[in-house]
Amino acid sequence: MSEIAINDSIESQPDDELPSATTVALVQLALACGGFGIGTGEFAIMGLLPNVADTFSVTTPQAGYVISAYALGVVIGAPVIAVLAAKMARRTLLLTLMLIFAAGNISSAMAPTFETFTLLRFVSGLPHGAYFGVAALVAASMVPVHRRARAVGRVMLGLTVATLLGTPLTTFFGQSLDWQIAFFSVGMLGLLTVVLIWFYVPQDRVSEEASFLRELGAFRRPQVWLTLGIAAVGYGGMFAMFSYIASTTTQVAMLPETAVPIMLVLFGVGMNAGNFIGSWLADKSLLGTIGGSLVYNIVVLTTFSLTAANPYMLGLSVFLVGCGFAAGPALQTRLMDVAADAQTLAAASNHSAFNIANAIGAWLGGLVIAWGYGFAATGYVGAALSFLGLFVFAASARLERRAGA
Repeated sequence: MSEIAINDSIESQPDDELPSATTVALVQLALACGGFGIGTGEFAIMGLLPNVADTFSVTTPQAGYVISAYALGVVIGAPVIAVLAAKMARRTLLLTLMLIFAAGNISSAMAPTFETFTLLRFVSGLPHGAYFGVAALVAASMVPVHRRARAVGRVMLGLTVATLLGTPLTTFFGQSLDWQIAFFSVGMLGLLTVVLIWFYVPQDRVSEEASFLRELGAFRRPQVWLTLGIAAVGYGGMFAMFSYIASTTTQVAMLPETAVPIMLVLFGVGMNAGNFIGSWLADKSLLGTIGGSLVYNIVVLTTFSLTAANPYMLGLSVFLVGCGFAAGPALQTRLMDVAADAQTLAAASNHSAFNIANAIGAWLGGLVIAWGYGFAATGYVGAALSFLGLFVFAASARLERRAGA
């Protein structure tokens, strides 16, 4: 395999040194395949919890612990792996991460006990954040600077397409045949990604200055913390709404259970649209896209709460909330900029932040429901979180202006 340098800096390579469009497309396809497998594995379990509970003779809420175990793996794995693998070539790291992911999911399909299954879900979550962070860096380094966010968006397209195709398909076959098939299939997707990365992602050279101390330096930069804070707080609102969308559909809009998959598809379509539009906007204005998406989320999440009883408005709102994923590529690219020479840790930690947002949103949404405000009120929770995220964004923008003065 020929060697093409993958930069270890913020900037992409000079235009005359960039690989061909075909090479870039194949690399993005290989990396997106991994994102598709990770996204499918992360979300498929939500539709298979009752089946898992029956197999291991636990309650459905107890089975839900495996979701928390996976999320914990993401939160812990992203920064730890990024630091420990500081002197590893990015191609080698991607291959290693996908092998761990594949092994974790295939082993999950063969777990003999619930405790073992929960542990294996934790292991399967460990590569998640580091994979997306490193994949984003590789994709961005192979295109001109003004197209970085779109390159990142194409890698993340695997994750958004998973919500539209991978999750429904594996859930259907898992419910119809055996839930273990879902995790075995995800493991096979991981192995397919290993093959694609092996053939299409070019060799890269590790910077001589690379070290775990340099990566840890990312956490000495206030802008890194502020950007992660925007993701962890500002985008918890989407998860506050989405975590309870099934009950909102059946108990607020009074639709049959058969309407729930339709809502899930609408959300997935929205995520894909948001990823496409947000990537394009982020290449025009990173800060404008992040700030604008927070304001957008406040409006659409409030609309969700106000109109959830109307089936048509519920469907429209779910789609529009999904479009709020537009900030994903922008935040990932922003972290590359503010992390200076510690990009791997910062980029990987973005997905830890989004999993924290998932936990915060679901927890606060559940509190409001328990207090008697109803499922529709989760939109108000989301709007409040987006509003708090806007404050964090304002602090980041103010610091940016001071630095540029």
